[in-house]
Formats: sequence, structure tokens, C-alpha cells
Amino acid sequence: MKLVIASRNKHKVAEIQTLLAGAPGLTVVSLDGYAVPQIVEDRDAFLGNALKKAVETAGYIKETVLADDSGLSVDALNGAPGVYSARYAGDGASSARLCAKLLRELEGIPAARRTARFTAALAVAAPDGRVLHTAEGIVEGVIASEIRGVNGFGYDPVFYYPPLKKTFAEMSPAEKNLHSHRYRALRELLKKLRN
Repeated sequence: MKLVIASRNKHKVAEIQTLLAGAPGLTVVSLDGYAVPQIVEDRDAFLGNALKKAVETAGYIKETVLADDSGLSVDALNGAPGVYSARYAGDGASSARLCAKLLRELEGIPAARRTARFTAALAVAAPDGRVLHTAEGIVEGVIASEIRGVNGFGYDPVFYYPPLKKTFAEMSPAEKNLHSHRYRALRELLKKLRN
């Protein structure tokens, strides 16, 4: 089965390809080489955006598509940045800018109130637009008081994962892949694909 990832984010595509590597009978490719207009992510939930991207992309390219929408929700910010995670510091903002803005927003907030979670929502759509599967993964953590680590992308340098006592950016890619929200969602999705 060929599965096209509805993303041109190289970090996200590489992470998904790594996590799905070795799945029997599954070939995973990126959206590179396909002519697909930018899908507007205008839903108010991660799963809604993933479903929209999967269905619309599958309709354009007539292939089976895996779409992901993921982001960070911070309790002290009433769930922000949420579905606006990638655009929180402006379109095309770097990881450094995203983290800097988040840290500014949380200045003076004690560690006990800096709880947060990463959510990854996945949707697979058939070439005819039917939704085949959905899955969601969530990982709980705390927003660190400073940027720590050099790996990962997005908010990884400020997302502290208490069980390992380090941020996602302080983990090796292999270590992060064993604990991430995307890993949890893909593990659930693989169960459904096998069935």
C-alpha cells in the first residue's frame, strides 16, 4: 500500500517515515512532486484539520493520504497556541521564534502552572475521499523556563517531559520517537491499518 503524507514539512515527514519504517507492505512518500494547492487549516480542532487535509489532498492526487495536524496546548494560556501552533509567532516562524514567544507569554508563571500537552491527530483518506482511519496521540509535559537542547523542531526545546527529565530537544531523534505524541498516534493508526 502506498501512503502519501500530506505535508512538505521535512522534519514532520522524516519523523513519520521513520516511525512507519518496517511496516509490512507499506510504502510511505512525501507530498513532494505532487501539485497540490495549500490546504487552509481552518478547523477548531487538530482532528478536524487532519481530516480536511487528508480528504482534500486525496481528492487532488487520487492516492491514499495520511494527514497530520499537531500542536501544543498550554493550560496557563487557556489551551493556546493549540491549532495555531505553527503560526503562533507569524507565518513561517522558526522554532526559535515560536519558543521565544511562548516563553515571553509565560513569564512569571510558576512551574506548577506551566503544564502542557502535545497532541497529534492523524487521518487517512482513500483516493475517493472516504475517511479510512483516524488516530490521536497525546503526551503530557511542562513548559521549561528556557530553551534546552538542539534536536527536534517546533516547541521541542521548551517541552519538558518529566518521565525522562529532559526536553524533547534534549532527546536523540530515536529517543523522542519512543515518547512523542506522533509516535503514540501512529502506533494506534498502525493497529487499525493491520486490521
